[in-house]
Amino acid sequence: MTRNISASAITRLVEQLCIEACCVLAGDINNKLKSCLQTETSPLGKEILGTLIENARVAREESSPMCQDTGMTVVFVRMGQNVQVTGGFIEDAINQGVRQGYEKGYLRKSVVKDPLHRENTRDNTPAVIHYEIVPGNVFHITVSPKGFGSENKSALKMLTPSEGVEGVKRFVLETVSAAGGNPCPPIIVGVGIGGTMERAAYLSKKALLRPLDTQNPDSALAALEAELLSEINKMGIGPAGFGGTTTALGVNILTYATHIAGLPVSVNIGCHATRHAEGSL
Repeated sequence: MTRNISASAITRLVEQLCIEACCVLAGDINNKLKSCLQTETSPLGKEILGTLIENARVAREESSPMCQDTGMTVVFVRMGQNVQVTGGFIEDAINQGVRQGYEKGYLRKSVVKDPLHRENTRDNTPAVIHYEIVPGNVFHITVSPKGFGSENKSALKMLTPSEGVEGVKRFVLETVSAAGGNPCPPIIVGVGIGGTMERAAYLSKKALLRPLDTQNPDSALAALEAELLSEINKMGIGPAGFGGTTTALGVNILTYATHIAGLPVSVNIGCHATRHAEGSL
């Protein structure tokens, strides 16, 4: 049976999620920062972690952005094949929600309409929208504003199959090391492995959304995540890049089938906030 969802309801939801994502630190990340505050060995690192936690509290209580870079809005839409959007085009509805959310939330508008001519669109649209069509009548949206301090330090590489898991580990660690303190650590590292070039990049960004208090259902990938997290935190980059034992809060990996001749790997780095909010209609 077809389920109708109005474009105006989508706009209202996206508006709300834009503001929430920028002003309310996700609970799993907040808890992880508090946990790392207890284990961080650097006095300066501990001070920075405490400041990040306090910053998140003030942002939440005052409904103000956690960071001045309120990002380019990335929207993940999980939509059942039986859902029909009425009263408007879904992308127009989403972009109107972004437009209203960034205006009402007093969020910085950082999007330029052309990458070469650089004229600001003045409303933070258009959003980058990813669709996942699934059976049934579910309609779920995740809004993930992505600042470019972290986005600029992300990377993709087409490895050869012979490089295997060791090649994957080497590339992830090299990418994080090269990023240093620029992406506002402690970071979250999303890793996408497999598919094609663009699929790997999508997977690495989507991986950032997995809660830090959950484990990868694949035991081999869970072990690889733990190994990479340990190695990253041995780098000594530390909170804000000032040294310490907390360079990353987590490493999340997603994989997909790939070609016999390929091993695409993408690393998408999220800052200490890795902002996102989600809701359903």
